[in-house]
Amino acid sequence: MKIAARLDSISPSATMAMKIKAEELAKQGKDVLSFAVGEPDFPTPEYICEAARQAIAEGFTKYTAASGITELKEAVVAAIERDLGVSYEPGEVLISNGAKHSLMNVFQTLVEPGDEVIVFAPYWVTYPDQIRFCGGKVKVIMTRGEDDFQPDLEEVRAAVTDRTVALLVNTPCNPSGAVYSREVIEGLAALAIERDLVIISDEIYKHIIFDGAEHVSPATLGDEAKEQTLIIDGVAKSYSMTGWRIGWLVGDRDFVAAAGRLQSQGTSCPNTIAQRAAVEALNGPQDSVEQMRRQFEARRDLVMDRIADIPGVRCSRPRGAFYVFPDVTEHYGRTLGGAKVEDSTAMAEYLLTEGLISTVPGAAFGADDYVRLSFACSTEEIEEGLARLKRTLA
Repeated sequence: MKIAARLDSISPSATMAMKIKAEELAKQGKDVLSFAVGEPDFPTPEYICEAARQAIAEGFTKYTAASGITELKEAVVAAIERDLGVSYEPGEVLISNGAKHSLMNVFQTLVEPGDEVIVFAPYWVTYPDQIRFCGGKVKVIMTRGEDDFQPDLEEVRAAVTDRTVALLVNTPCNPSGAVYSREVIEGLAALAIERDLVIISDEIYKHIIFDGAEHVSPATLGDEAKEQTLIIDGVAKSYSMTGWRIGWLVGDRDFVAAAGRLQSQGTSCPNTIAQRAAVEALNGPQDSVEQMRRQFEARRDLVMDRIADIPGVRCSRPRGAFYVFPDVTEHYGRTLGGAKVEDSTAMAEYLLTEGLISTVPGAAFGADDYVRLSFACSTEEIEEGLARLKRTLA
């Protein structure tokens, strides 16, 4: 059967691939510990679940407007005002089936064939595939662990051409856990204003931040920066609602309306029941968000303590999200498990088959010197997993 050539630009998710391999080993009776998937292990807070049950009881189970219910758009606007101190209107919000869907809406609405989007590596695995699927070109700016993965503003400026349409910013960052400094965000915003670039600001981890770090959204840096910024966010990470699939795009009214027309022909509307649950998540008590953040910070501290005790592994201290991204290049060139380990893919395969630890190779994030481990799991799993990592690399 014919398959469109544009699908050649889409690669399978490396995160899901490692998850599947780990599950296959588990079915064989192997005690595999998974550090691959970026999903909080906490249950969705009960008050949110109750809102979903109430929606079903009330028969709120039919189509809504394709762009989402007004009540949820108002809740998003109120949450942004509360969290960022920036004012929007419901008409500047598009509710989608998760933040990943929101990103695809942005690229399909923004990118023409040949347009360039600047992306900072390490980057989330999905960004390049979505951009290329829409006919765009990915221009990668490398960041480095020794610099806490902060972008070099001069490198960014030098990368901008007449075909550049957007800067894609993800802070806190998946996979590095880096939180971009105010100076970096201000520099990117100034460049965007100067060159009339869109800033796509993926802020899905903004509540999961450590060490008193500051989350700076480009939209907070004045009216001109706000006009250039499209915010991507959702309930998945902060409220442990990954499977509920509710995310949103916030920004320029005309752009949001255009993206809404696209969505109306693609999905009809986001899940009705999940929309009501998301309203309660945003409007209800926020205690659980802080409780989960504190536990993630304690886990981060535990992971960093254990990694420091593993020879040949270096790791920048993440200040947000729930990942560590250790540099394992000192172990490249070794023969491990009967095969020579030359890159992050081989390293991840070795750690899975020999150490029974599921990680994600850094190559999937554009940074082959590293592997990613999620610490969205119990302290017991972290203790055992890092002990296995030390033994396996020894």
